[in-house]
Amino acid sequence: MPRRPRPLLCAVLQRPRRLPSALLAAAAVWAAVAGGTAGAAERLKTVAVARGLQYPWGLAFLPDGRMLVTERPGRLRIVSARGELSPPVQGLPAVDSGGQGGLLDVALDPHYAENGWIYLSYAEPGDGGNGTAVARAKLQGQRLTDLSVIFRQSPKFKGGNHFGSRLVFGRDGRLFITLGDRFSLRQQAQSAGDTIGKVVRIEPDGRVPADNPLVGKPGARPEIWSWGHRNIQGAALHPQTGELWTHEHGPQGGDEVNLTERGKNYGWPVITYGREYGTGFKIGEGTAKDGMEQPLVHWVPSIAPSGMAFLTSDRYPGWQGSLFVGALRAQVLVRLELDGRKVVREERLLQNLHERIRDVRQGTDGWLYLLTDSEDGKVLRVER
Repeated sequence: MPRRPRPLLCAVLQRPRRLPSALLAAAAVWAAVAGGTAGAAERLKTVAVARGLQYPWGLAFLPDGRMLVTERPGRLRIVSARGELSPPVQGLPAVDSGGQGGLLDVALDPHYAENGWIYLSYAEPGDGGNGTAVARAKLQGQRLTDLSVIFRQSPKFKGGNHFGSRLVFGRDGRLFITLGDRFSLRQQAQSAGDTIGKVVRIEPDGRVPADNPLVGKPGARPEIWSWGHRNIQGAALHPQTGELWTHEHGPQGGDEVNLTERGKNYGWPVITYGREYGTGFKIGEGTAKDGMEQPLVHWVPSIAPSGMAFLTSDRYPGWQGSLFVGALRAQVLVRLELDGRKVVREERLLQNLHERIRDVRQGTDGWLYLLTDSEDGKVLRVER
């Protein structure tokens, strides 16, 4: 399969280990223009909607204006329209909150108004260690009821890294779950026999859709949608096409945004724009290989992306249709301007906020909302 051509923006954002000084200077000038905060960006402000959250991770909006927020140590909170935090919701499943694990994403069923289902992803303890799991339940007051586990990553592994995981419903009502490679199991991201380093697609009750790409293939896990992923912590549906877009952490550099399509291989750890931690040694075979997909955009050095949302509202004139990505390491909100499937411009916003951004969502009111990743985390509304 011929590989997808690499957009010009990717070539500019990539910074090889050695470049002629004139080219480095030109790249720096271009980056200053592409990442500037002139004009509308300078008028952005953040309003603290809620405070006092411990490492908030995922955010979902209830129809009545309240919010559900997960805290990584293992708590689910309800945030009132006035920003008041509820006591921890009771009835959660057992959560392993060590390292990067804990209570992670939260999503509402597309038919929540009729069926009341809420979905949670989390690090689940069990035989052999832990792994990403997804449960669904109903919210009754301050308690979850009718809870059942609908997916478990396999195999479990004793470790605290790379759990994924974002939850996104497709237009057909099927649930996408993004999964990490658990850091030490990266070679298994290329194996069809497990769910390490994969995106999986299931029915809302956990059954496997008959049209998944590996259904019926000997030795393959039928839940798999795509493979060759490292650690996906951002996912959203394109508002016009309904396609699944994701982003994932690279190692030392090589963060990626991908159009994540049925039955495709995204290369990790065979191809990557990142390097080994500390040593800077090459990983795999290079940056491209036939049969493996190229990212729409990648970052070297790493920004550590987490959370993403397409803007569909008119709250921010001129930005409708942009893709917004939170950044942990870079502590910015990244706006990617799109032309179809191409990323044509990057802008780094809220550079003076100095907060690790864990999640980005568009609210039912059209504003963008952020979660800040800290022991005293906040829900922020971005206004201008």
